[in-house]
Amino acid sequence: MKLFFSLLGLAVMAALPWVAGEYFVNLGSQVLIAIIFASSLNLLVGYAGLTSLGHASYLGLAAYFSAWLSLKFGLGHAVTAPAALLLTTLMGMIFGWIALRATGLGFLMLTLALSQIVWGLGYRWVSVTNGDNGLSGLSRPSPFGIDLDISANFYWFALLITALCLGAITLLVHSPFGASIRGTRDQPRRMSALGYNVWSIRWFTFVIASFLGAVAGLLYVYFHKYIHPSVMAITVSAEALLCVIAGGSSTLIGPILGAVLVVMLKNYASAYVERWNMLLGFVFLFIVVFLPKGMVSFRGWRKAEQGDKP
Repeated sequence: MKLFFSLLGLAVMAALPWVAGEYFVNLGSQVLIAIIFASSLNLLVGYAGLTSLGHASYLGLAAYFSAWLSLKFGLGHAVTAPAALLLTTLMGMIFGWIALRATGLGFLMLTLALSQIVWGLGYRWVSVTNGDNGLSGLSRPSPFGIDLDISANFYWFALLITALCLGAITLLVHSPFGASIRGTRDQPRRMSALGYNVWSIRWFTFVIASFLGAVAGLLYVYFHKYIHPSVMAITVSAEALLCVIAGGSSTLIGPILGAVLVVMLKNYASAYVERWNMLLGFVFLFIVVFLPKGMVSFRGWRKAEQGDKP
């Protein structure tokens, strides 16, 4: 039944370019990118119990790696995309090794500190990032000759990547390794006593989350054809965290709902309210007070989730 509704939802989303204008198609592409980004963070926050405020680093690093390799060396997307994913994942390995020397508040502060370093380099390393001017003049790939400069084509491409990422996350959280991730969240001492390497499980989860964040970064730079250091700011990480908490952490549907809510608010509220961030804060406050388990609890979706308990 869950598979049926998933396929039905995918079919409905695929029909968007046929029933909506270009504005809504582009808005849909932004939502899909946010879904991947929020879902990748949910692996850490929801399933591993590790709250991070530095996840924007991986989105920004992947985008910058891809853009810089393309502009500096004239490499095609077939080279820059896997190279950006590899380099960003390597950075995730290093950052995870550093951040996981602590847990709880210490982990959060280390992820924040590392992201601030990356964000600062984005502004100061002008020879690579072009500083506050950002990197422009970028292009979108043309997989199998498909022109992604056409909004509908890019939307379908982003939908395909999103479906693959969500499918991979679903398989992961329902696998034995997914159960071990939740075990390190709920009973780390017992897991350690049973012979599990808690640190290694958390580190692998951190690396997987950074890889998926890098995938979102590639789609981000393809969509905008421009990258600026502000994409690695703490506010971007906070927005992803808001998506997870507002939708419902440790569920598969939660980050999707949260991403839709946040992107819609950003695009619509900012057009009418100058301080739209304040409105976003009020919405978040409302959800925390009245729906502490996120929007998934509104319709009981959390109960339908299989795999959010060890």
